Amino acid sequence: MKVLVVGGGGREHALVHAFASSSLQPTLFCAPGNAGIAAEAECLPIGAEDIDELLRFAYKEKIDLTVVGPEAPLVAGIADAFTAHGLLTFGTDRAASQLEGSKSFAKDVMYEAKAPTGRFRRHDNLDDALRCLEVQDTYPLVIKADGLAAGKGVVIAHDFEEARQAVEENLRHHRFGGASDSVLIEEYLTGSEVSLLALCDGRTILPMAPAQDYKRIFADDEGPNTGGMGSYCPVPGFGPREIDFIVETVYEPVIEALRRRDITFRGVLYGGLIITDDGARVLEFNCRFGDPETQAILPRLRSDLLEVCLATARGELAGVRLDWHPDACVSVVMASRGYPESSSRGDVISGLEDAAGLEAVDVYHAGTTFGDVCSDGTRPIVTAGGRVLAVSALGETFAAARERAYQSVERIAFPGMQSRPDIAARAVRAEQDDWSLFPPGWAG
Repeated sequence: MKVLVVGGGGREHALVHAFASSSLQPTLFCAPGNAGIAAEAECLPIGAEDIDELLRFAYKEKIDLTVVGPEAPLVAGIADAFTAHGLLTFGTDRAASQLEGSKSFAKDVMYEAKAPTGRFRRHDNLDDALRCLEVQDTYPLVIKADGLAAGKGVVIAHDFEEARQAVEENLRHHRFGGASDSVLIEEYLTGSEVSLLALCDGRTILPMAPAQDYKRIFADDEGPNTGGMGSYCPVPGFGPREIDFIVETVYEPVIEALRRRDITFRGVLYGGLIITDDGARVLEFNCRFGDPETQAILPRLRSDLLEVCLATARGELAGVRLDWHPDACVSVVMASRGYPESSSRGDVISGLEDAAGLEAVDVYHAGTTFGDVCSDGTRPIVTAGGRVLAVSALGETFAAARERAYQSVERIAFPGMQSRPDIAARAVRAEQDDWSLFPPGWAG
């Protein structure tokens, strides 16, 4: 069979790598892909948001399944276009993708579904937003761009001045373009965060293993938000009972609320959750595989991911079960110099083969490409900006997986490389001291 993966980041490399080992023995294409993906799939010179060209290719090549990685083409309606031409697609349609494409839409659905979430106010007028801030006497507050902002549209404001600046960057300066046409001013919640991804075929909900990611650029959660600097899976204290509780109290009501709006959710429902002293709250919903969570989740998956994605796209998830490796996985991201404010490009990356040669290690490419041809006829792999690589390692314990991941990171080098030194450190402490990252009794 022929499979097209849309996207070119670390998440897409993880998907391609998993599909490459499928018993279905697919012929793999990826658009646009990257230097790492090129070793396992044919990379196409088509952008992930060029829906017309992607559709032409898929139709001409008779692609059996298209798997969409990034959120932007989903929100733009790629699944609708492909389905209209009889092409099977893994990914939410335009209507369902509003859960990620509009934070205010997601909040409305959550309120209708009685899914627990933080209090908020939506503003599309700068003066109204500022008046709202002027009467606030409790900080921090969270300021969110309503639309897609590549994971960078959230600001935690610790005082009025920070909140005012964040609101003005959106409503006056339109920092994220159309995504800044409105903002949400939301209560700040404290607790431990967890990402729970679930496959949905419109009716059946099949949760995956939970993960935790790290958004801030620097250790100890300092610095600006990024798309994610690392992750680990599973999560101490978030087991089958807690997963079932979230599915029953959040995911099932949300899917039903969408159904009442004549919206069928078919793809990945990714809940960004926070477990507070008062119980679970939904911070946000995404409508696709997470990045970098996917790089920590998929190395543990024993089931054939391609078969599961096919069942999801066909509406045949009922009865499907997922089999997980007992080992823990730790994934560490390496970013380019200047990220997230800017990105260095064209820096030669060394040590990739050495790092990938370690046992139980996968090196996933994100921001990589091929450099100019050298005198010996080879082409080096160079940085293409942003998050460049993610090293994922399995281990019998979090400590073993973490040590293996950082050993691999140490073998890779490029100028200005940034990585956090504390990925999964809290999971190691929780595992060694046998304690949960969450307050007792929160799941009923």
